[in-house]
Amino acid sequence: MLTDMQIAVLGGDARQLEIVKRLAELDAKLYLIGFEQLAQVISGAVKEKLKDVDFSKIDAVILPVKGTNLDGEVETIFSNENIILTEQTLQETPSHCKIYSGISNPYLDKLVKKADRELIQLFKRDDVAIYNSIPTVEGTVMMAIQNTDITIHQSSVAVLGLGRVGMSVARTFSLLGANVKVGARSLAHLARITEMGLKPFHLENLKDEVKDLDICINTIPHLVLTAGIIAGMPTNTLIIDLASKPGGTDFRYAEKRGVKALLAPSLPGIVAPKTAGQILANILSQLLSEDFENRKENS
Repeated sequence: MLTDMQIAVLGGDARQLEIVKRLAELDAKLYLIGFEQLAQVISGAVKEKLKDVDFSKIDAVILPVKGTNLDGEVETIFSNENIILTEQTLQETPSHCKIYSGISNPYLDKLVKKADRELIQLFKRDDVAIYNSIPTVEGTVMMAIQNTDITIHQSSVAVLGLGRVGMSVARTFSLLGANVKVGARSLAHLARITEMGLKPFHLENLKDEVKDLDICINTIPHLVLTAGIIAGMPTNTLIIDLASKPGGTDFRYAEKRGVKALLAPSLPGIVAPKTAGQILANILSQLLSEDFENRKENS
């Protein structure tokens, strides 16, 4: 239980509501900032303006998955209020206060460092990434169906990268009957691809591997699908880029050549916001409970 723990929830989308519900069930006292247009009433959660919250009593700050933008602004779909997270706000919090976000950026990194607070990036955790790969894969399948005129079955598919998402995507498309090959650099990853019964290839040979593709799915957050690579693809190839913005594709050249290329980060929050929110709620409730118990034991 989180009785007597005070948590500020700043902005967010439908995923944030699942987090709020779970923490409310655990009896935390929640201050919802950027939720004035939310019609739903959640017991234990109070809607507040940023300026009206006493941050000296806040034990944890929960940001949206995207954290802030490079100007410190927090995105929210339930408010027209301009919410800016500042160093002053964080410095008002107790020294034990932790900041939770999905990802970070230079602004947020600098902010928490200057305020001397700990930032927890949930998407850096293996468990979150693995759980999130499930709705990501479903969304990828949906995009492939919607944007091609062929079946996935017997199609030629290349998956770039064998991280947590790449592995799930490659396995699923193979189970749907696609002819899947996977590009990686690590010898261990190439061995794992072989063990999975899929065709491995080294990314150095990518140019030779794209000549017959129906679908190319990139999970690598670096420029991999360059103009030179895209030039060797059939024009009817569909590129689905799952890497975080700006992705790993030269979208300008893809459009110029007539190759459909779709940037699709954050698919869990788009195709299954409730499930994606529950994944984050489960992890957050565990982390907050552990932190709360540790502080009570040491007080």
